[in-house]
Amino acid sequence: MATQEPPYVAIAQRKQAELAAAVPAEWRLPPHLVPAGMLSPAESITEGPKLYTRVNVIEIPRTCGILSPKELEITEKYHVRALVDEMTEGRLKAEEVVRAFCKRAAIANQLTRCLTEPLFDRALRRAQELDDHLRRTGRPFGPLHGLPVSVKDSFHIEGVDSSIGLSALAFKPARVNADLVNLLQSLGAIIIAKTNVPQTLATLDSCNHLFGRTLNPLNRQWTAGGSTGGEGALVAMHGSMVGFGTDIGGSIRVPAMCQGIYGFKPSNGRVPYGGQESGQLAGKGRIALQAVAGPLARSTGDISAVMGEIIRRSELFGEDCIPGYWPAPSVALSLYPQRKFTIGILKTDGLVTPLPPITRILNEVAQHLARTGVNVVDIPVPSALPKCQGVAGRLMGVDDGSSMLDLIESQGETLMPWLQGRMKRGKALTLDQLAQLQAQRAQIEKEMLKMWTLNGSHIRQVDAIVCPVAPHPVPELDRYNAVGYTSTFVLLDYPAATMPVRKLVESDLELGKTMDAPVLGSWDKANRKLWDEKTVDRRVYLESPLSVQVITPKQHDFELWQAMDMIDQAVQKGSGSPSAKL
Repeated sequence: MATQEPPYVAIAQRKQAELAAAVPAEWRLPPHLVPAGMLSPAESITEGPKLYTRVNVIEIPRTCGILSPKELEITEKYHVRALVDEMTEGRLKAEEVVRAFCKRAAIANQLTRCLTEPLFDRALRRAQELDDHLRRTGRPFGPLHGLPVSVKDSFHIEGVDSSIGLSALAFKPARVNADLVNLLQSLGAIIIAKTNVPQTLATLDSCNHLFGRTLNPLNRQWTAGGSTGGEGALVAMHGSMVGFGTDIGGSIRVPAMCQGIYGFKPSNGRVPYGGQESGQLAGKGRIALQAVAGPLARSTGDISAVMGEIIRRSELFGEDCIPGYWPAPSVALSLYPQRKFTIGILKTDGLVTPLPPITRILNEVAQHLARTGVNVVDIPVPSALPKCQGVAGRLMGVDDGSSMLDLIESQGETLMPWLQGRMKRGKALTLDQLAQLQAQRAQIEKEMLKMWTLNGSHIRQVDAIVCPVAPHPVPELDRYNAVGYTSTFVLLDYPAATMPVRKLVESDLELGKTMDAPVLGSWDKANRKLWDEKTVDRRVYLESPLSVQVITPKQHDFELWQAMDMIDQAVQKGSGSPSAKL
């Protein structure tokens, strides 16, 4: 007697058929251009790392012949402000811009599985409406008129699923928009797609039963990161000008690191977060650890272009937002401090020792900054810093996990490979336990204030701090290790950003050389396995992006962007690359 398939299998098949039907035949890649392992989302889960060879698919959109020369120019030539100017001044129509990005997004999905909900038809209709508005009135609809953007699958869009990769939530379209979606649309931006996430939204490899595993376009053996992994892959492939994700443990910054782009996690209250599907108890974030929303982009200028428009208006769209300031581009550069800028270098969190390439890239950034006249100082590890990861982890799990697990089990889903053995039903914290945990958090926050003054005075001496995004390079699928380097700054509510520096080269591998620093604990031991030549071939890291994380104190979001831009220019000047435009 045949074994009956669990319900999720048929639901996933329906969802895949729906996704495929949204892509016109003329936008589909010929079979010989689709790398092996892309046709079966289910196989991408069960086979995982064994299925993929080292393949870089970044160039395929340029060479496949689906995009015209003009469409290639539209999707590759412009920064955000320049592209919006082309549309508002009539040199490009919003419809042709959106069509070019929709086509490129469709190609990206066939190569990486980055999309969940292609919104191509409604995006093109909206672009036509904006073109009509500009023709009738002579004025753009808003400051981001016609800008093609994408959002993580968790954001509600009216009439569209927010399944977050769970079959139990499929074919249940949202009734209203998320607050950020309303804000983006009011600015004139056009959402062309929603993007893939991990099962449970709680792992750093974007993999689920509905859509399969999102692959890193730079190398399919590397993780694309999570939980905003689909956005990272789409933005890296120029399938969207800017992507919007969320971050509670590193879910914006980690995918940015994995794909070599820029990710910006703002302070709480800067970007509207409401109106998302989480699969969790409603309101959990208000009593535990609160996630934030933010952008992923391909330049510091593009981060500023969208954050400037959002922050000035967010308090009118989200009940969770506060008034904010972000100066216009014409005055932004004049607001750099007149005094000498001081940037600290924090080389470790005291729990997990970074692997040699990570330490090297921090030292290189420090050298680049020093050559440009920036005051660079080493930041001693604060005694409170190693406590952050544990407190953040416990605050993420204040409930018993039943809400998410009930959804998963209701359709017979199995847990993704990385989650097996790690996720189980627990016991919710009592009010007393939660209060004690929040009291610990408050004490940590107070102790960490000293990091910005160096000598314990009440005068801030450090403008921004550079530290690792992770203690290892971009790892293979399902091997991402220590989340503490990113979750810490959600616990502290410090704005934090990821920015690329350079690619990992042969000399970074230090083949045959072992680490001699003492092992600090279980997390550190696990991290060493990503460098131990008995457990990994270090050559897998070749050509992977090496990135750094930049942080500033809470609510200093514009100052974070200033620091990012300054560091970016110093790095590009030091490496001989052209400076990024505002």
